[in-house]
Amino acid sequence: MSPQSPSPYPDESDGYWMHYHDEDSQKLADAVLKYAVDRVRMDPPPLDAPLSLSELQRRVGKTITPEGLGAMKALEIFTEQLAPSCISVDHPLFLSFVPGAPTESSVLFDLVVAASNIYAGSWLEGAGAVYAENEALQWLTDLAGLPSTAGGVFVSGGTAGNMSALIAARWSWRQGGRGAYDRVRPIIMASGGAHSSVGLAVNAMDADLVTVPVDDTGRLTAQAVQEAHAALSDADRDRVCAVVATAGTTNIGVIDDLDGIGKFARAHDVWYHVDGAYGAAALCAKSVRHLFSGIEMVDSFIVDPHKWLFGPYDCCALVYRDVRIGKAAHTQKAEYLDVLIQDAAAQLDEAYNPADLAHHLTRRARGLPFWFSLATHGTEAYEEAMEITLQVTRDAADMVRASEHLQLVVEPSLSIIVVRRLGWQPADYSRWSERMLHDGIAFVVPTTYKGETVLRMCLVNPRTDPAQMQMIFDSMRD
Repeated sequence: MSPQSPSPYPDESDGYWMHYHDEDSQKLADAVLKYAVDRVRMDPPPLDAPLSLSELQRRVGKTITPEGLGAMKALEIFTEQLAPSCISVDHPLFLSFVPGAPTESSVLFDLVVAASNIYAGSWLEGAGAVYAENEALQWLTDLAGLPSTAGGVFVSGGTAGNMSALIAARWSWRQGGRGAYDRVRPIIMASGGAHSSVGLAVNAMDADLVTVPVDDTGRLTAQAVQEAHAALSDADRDRVCAVVATAGTTNIGVIDDLDGIGKFARAHDVWYHVDGAYGAAALCAKSVRHLFSGIEMVDSFIVDPHKWLFGPYDCCALVYRDVRIGKAAHTQKAEYLDVLIQDAAAQLDEAYNPADLAHHLTRRARGLPFWFSLATHGTEAYEEAMEITLQVTRDAADMVRASEHLQLVVEPSLSIIVVRRLGWQPADYSRWSERMLHDGIAFVVPTTYKGETVLRMCLVNPRTDPAQMQMIFDSMRD
């Protein structure tokens, strides 16, 4: 198959032809589509495991060369060497960190998103994509009980979402100071159980962090926030621009006192942000919805569809109570961007540019795979899948209670189980973890809680079943 037009620069033909469809690119397309479809239909996918740098160098060698390897050779290297050196986060027994479990529909549609190559930073260039993303965001804002002024944007992950939300908080605080706070370092209040990205945002913003102690269960309470606030000097209390609560801490899955902290924030006119990167997904589950009481008071919150809402990496929903504050805090000014700002302002329905709502400008339409999965399966299916993972967690907790060699370290709030193996030392946990990965059975890494080495398992995959969890617990008898 020949390109439609010859290269105007014959001496640079290779650089010209690589942008055209020919027989080689057709072969590549067929091979890529086959690999993608085969991969999403593996049940389960191989767990796989990382190779060392030296081993990858030995097996793969140098891949970037002046003359190129050719598409089929490069694809072979990826499928045969590189991909097997990546642990499959969608494996039912990938239980470390926070796994992912994208639906087949979301993964396949991610191919469509890539092929479409949409610039989704502005309404002018990506109106259709932005409309669809906003439909998905609307479902999330409705789950949280936010008003009609709410809106948001999909960013890369919780780190970007938390930082962008806190930047908006600082902007709002400084606006309220009418110039008095323009050269003042803000204070952000958060618990020691808050995600590490909160501290990173504080550093990036040149702010100060007040770490509020949690209770014996790892939960941040309104009383503790109130006491920490009262202990500040009058000048420092004026510097408090935001309080951060967590809806499902990463280490143990605890949900902070969202209602009490929200009332504190309202009483003191402080921006209220909730990091629900992992846990806020469970807003769609009726069995645990009551645990999130108070989230309707937030000024902003985040939740990651690539975690527990069955979308592929990377995707975090950042939602503002009043989208206009996000716009005011983040809209970039430049002559060549004026047309985008004017276009958004001209929309009768208050359409906005996603680039104006976070610490970014260029962005892909990363919310579309999540939207497509929601549109395909419906919200009831999402609720059912969420309830499945919650029930498996409850069943697994019962297994631990019934065992003679294991103890629950904390009672599960959502879908994180923290387990103590009686008699084990830190090295025993590490050896067991390494053996399970080496044998291709499961990926479960130790963590620490109150200075003690324990095992932490996070369940977000509806394909993880009770029998598999019992097998894991039984494997720790020896």
